[in-house]
Amino acid sequence: MTFFAESGQADDTPHPPGSPDSELGPLPEALKRNQSLVPSDSSAGRALVTVIAILTFLAALAAGAAQLVASASSEWNASIAREATIQVRPNPQRDIEADVAAAADIARADVAIDGVLVYSRAEAERLLSPWLGTTLDFVELPIPRLIVLTVKPGIQPDFATLRSKLAAAVPGTTIDDHRAWIARLSAMAGTVVFGALAIVGLVLVAAALAIASATRGAVASNREILEVLHFVGADDQFIAREYQRRFLGLGLKGGLIGGGAALLCLIVGGMMARYWRASPGGDQLEALFGLFDIGIWGYASVAAIAVIIALVTAAVSRTTVRRHLSGLQ
Repeated sequence: MTFFAESGQADDTPHPPGSPDSELGPLPEALKRNQSLVPSDSSAGRALVTVIAILTFLAALAAGAAQLVASASSEWNASIAREATIQVRPNPQRDIEADVAAAADIARADVAIDGVLVYSRAEAERLLSPWLGTTLDFVELPIPRLIVLTVKPGIQPDFATLRSKLAAAVPGTTIDDHRAWIARLSAMAGTVVFGALAIVGLVLVAAALAIASATRGAVASNREILEVLHFVGADDQFIAREYQRRFLGLGLKGGLIGGGAALLCLIVGGMMARYWRASPGGDQLEALFGLFDIGIWGYASVAAIAVIIALVTAAVSRTTVRRHLSGLQ
């Protein structure tokens, strides 16, 4: 904002000695010609940009992590929902191999089943080795035989009917359609996403408080100048708009810095995950976060957070200035 002599601004031209203007001393910088009401560069402004950048960085990281977990959870659910497991428990009065073959034939006859994979006893023992150790003798243990079913895409199997057929043909057989695991994964992903949204909300509240405090400090330091502006006819809306414009610029600058740093961290994390994909740690990361790619919606959410924080900066500064000015009247 600039002030012109015709709108009531005092200029900074020299005055003859002894004139009334010369006795007032030099004018404040903000009242000189072509000077903005809010300083364009100050230590307080740089500090506010730093605070906004840090808060934006934290909020963007939280949003990116939520997007990663949500995408990975969707992949987990889709993968688990396409599989089911038949357990054939050993019975001393029955031939376990014949029961396994009968259960596999019943599963293959179902039109919704795309594939049937029968695990041998050795493979079942190998699955138990990480939990029971390799030194344990599995010979006398009643280890159930497993049959993994793959469901055709887009078809919902009738597990109740399949379960009844298996129970009639092979007593003691059970089917696990992984609904419990899907519910747990969905609950875990929902908790992480809710926590990330809560973090974003807290960051916005913290940003609003910091901006309000910085705005009150800027207004208080220019109290005499604001009184002069009121005297020459400037209204509260005009003054508040100048502060809003200046703090919007600070918010955009801090948001871009924080959002850009968050995107850089996510991109570097994705590159490191792809580099370590062949290692056991990389396999675990890929199993937890998928391909570590937030996708287009993740990038859009980070950009949206930066813009939202800038808009919050402008709105809070305008509201704070209006309230402060109303208290001066």
